[in-house]
Amino acid sequence: MTLVFKMLSYFPLVVAHGVGWILGWLAFLGSATYRRRFIANAQQAGLTWPMWVPAVGAAGRLVAELPRLWFGPAVPLRWDGAQHIEAALAAGKGVVFLTPHLGCFEVTAQAYAARYGKEHPVTVLFRPARKAWLRVLVGSARERPGLLAAPTTLAGVKQLLKALKQGQCVGLLPDQVPPMSQGVWAPFFGRQAYTMTLSARLATQTGATVLLAWGERLPWGGGYVFHVVPFAEELAGEMQDAALQINRAMEALVRKAPAQYLWGYARYKQPRDTL
Repeated sequence: MTLVFKMLSYFPLVVAHGVGWILGWLAFLGSATYRRRFIANAQQAGLTWPMWVPAVGAAGRLVAELPRLWFGPAVPLRWDGAQHIEAALAAGKGVVFLTPHLGCFEVTAQAYAARYGKEHPVTVLFRPARKAWLRVLVGSARERPGLLAAPTTLAGVKQLLKALKQGQCVGLLPDQVPPMSQGVWAPFFGRQAYTMTLSARLATQTGATVLLAWGERLPWGGGYVFHVVPFAEELAGEMQDAALQINRAMEALVRKAPAQYLWGYARYKQPRDTL
């Protein structure tokens, strides 16, 4: 499978995105469950159909671009807000990057690692794949200088804390549903969603700077824009309040580009019992 991904990585980005658009629509039309959840989540956020329809193809592009990002040459990339990263690194207390399921979140970690990772590595929280071959594929694809991975386990959380205490950076997807007892219920686009508290706990326990980041996917294979903005307010000490703050910040980012959000993600599902 790794060989297949390496072969696919030679396709131009515009071709990968074209194939991904088709895959996105095939998944949308082929699965009634996925389609209902996609539309319900988009409508929950107040989107009309012209606003959410482009997100159908964008979901497929997210998958189709992975071979190029993992094994191919560097993709075109522009920076928007790099000064916020540099200011946070200069403070020396570590950085917590919060990135929703918006645009291409794979490219943000890679871009950071390439520009800043030599002196300030970033550790990204991830959920290991259940299939052995996929774990091997993803592990080999993401290994690169300045970019480390921490599993969603107690050992992984300790790895994140250690990185921040050393003045390094960590990256999380705060709109990912955590296991039971690892979050709180908080509104997301007006509906209660089980929300992780890990990102808030990491920031409040270490004094790290919180930055919001996402990778905008440009049309016609034009590459990406890495957007970075500061968190607008100090995180509350109470996790319930902090989760609400983070959800509001994620909502604001999603509203900037609703056509690139993964509306098909089961954001309102019941949490798992264990890690």
